[in-house]
Amino acid sequence: GPRGPFGLGNLYNYMPGIGAYSWLQLHKAGQDKYEKYGPIVRETMVPGQDIVWLYDPKDIATLLNERDCPQRRSHLALAQYRKQRPHLYKTTGLLPTNGPDWWRLRSQLQKELSAPRSVRNFVDEVDTVTQEFLNFLEQSAGVGVAIDLLPKLTRLNLELTCLLTFGTRMDSFSPAEQLAESRSTRLMHAAETTNSCILPTDQGLQLWRFVETPSYRKLRQAQAYMESVALQLLEQNVEKDSMRSSLISSYIQNPQLDRLDVVGTAADLLLAGIDTTSYASAFLLYHVARHPQVQQKLHEEAVKVLPSAKQPLQADALRTEITYTRAVLKESLRLNPISIGFGRVLNQDTVLSGYFVPKGTTVVTQNMIACRQPEHFPNPLSFQPERWLQQRNALNPYLVLPFGHGMRACIARRLAEQNMHVLLLRLLRNYELI
Repeated sequence: GPRGPFGLGNLYNYMPGIGAYSWLQLHKAGQDKYEKYGPIVRETMVPGQDIVWLYDPKDIATLLNERDCPQRRSHLALAQYRKQRPHLYKTTGLLPTNGPDWWRLRSQLQKELSAPRSVRNFVDEVDTVTQEFLNFLEQSAGVGVAIDLLPKLTRLNLELTCLLTFGTRMDSFSPAEQLAESRSTRLMHAAETTNSCILPTDQGLQLWRFVETPSYRKLRQAQAYMESVALQLLEQNVEKDSMRSSLISSYIQNPQLDRLDVVGTAADLLLAGIDTTSYASAFLLYHVARHPQVQQKLHEEAVKVLPSAKQPLQADALRTEITYTRAVLKESLRLNPISIGFGRVLNQDTVLSGYFVPKGTTVVTQNMIACRQPEHFPNPLSFQPERWLQQRNALNPYLVLPFGHGMRACIARRLAEQNMHVLLLRLLRNYELI
């Protein structure tokens, strides 16, 4: 794989205006390396810092099925920010933390999010907010005017995240909250800013460990605002002794979690819940808009579970009656997953594609690129939801993993999928995307 000039590292290739790659288009870098080097690539970023990229689903399975508290090397600047604030954070949170501290948190937090029945308890609230969102879109649209859906979807996911996490309505669709200095707008921008700083601070020289670089400053300022809002919403939840079902209410009552654990979890859920689902939803609606035959089938399924557009959506219907809706979402996530892949730091020496890879190596899967290869999917760039209905058992289960796999899979996967199912059904019940 690439080692850079004189073995000094390939980091320069990701620098704006200099290199051939971009942190904003890692899928293009991944495709280029796959074509040049094959299904396993060793890339030296800087001397002493290598990344091994995996494209073969057999290797991906080997990596993601590693037990004993799988380790990650990500969100390093976020970890430093939280370590400098021990009065608020007991750990660095679910994303950067490894080892027993991570498992102590994960084992308690997942109880409210992993059971399908627990997630279905939120359907009524999600359905109500989604209907309000569609009314908001109607009011925002002029006759014959296209709507930029991404910022609107970000408002929807902000509203849902705060409601399900804190039991609090942000009123994100109101005129006041659409202003540039409103709490909702600032929170959306802070989440986007933080996420945009993760990769640049994770890779390379990491000068932010010693001096406050521009990227670290942006991350710190964004996190300070998100933290202040999380604390405010947490205190409101405690003061009201909220009877409304919410994740934070459950965590506060958990004797295995203390207040600092809950503060970190609140900040994590805000960061992870806004941007990721918004981009996934935008790609989902993009693919549906480009395929009228898919829209028609979705409409028919939506009418089946919602004979009247005004009736509430039933949780049982989401469990048993939306087979095609599920296939559409899965196909969208195959082509445009939330992340290009997932990283681990090896807990032990491992053999991947016949190569010895030592313990401590950072290894990252390239699921997005693998999902676009004809040896895995016929007509791989074609949007075909039917492939998940006709060929499901023949498809390798380690290719389409938009939420990860195993012990470190996304903790809110079921909730995110349910929210997107509700959006798709409500939207296609009464509207056409063009």
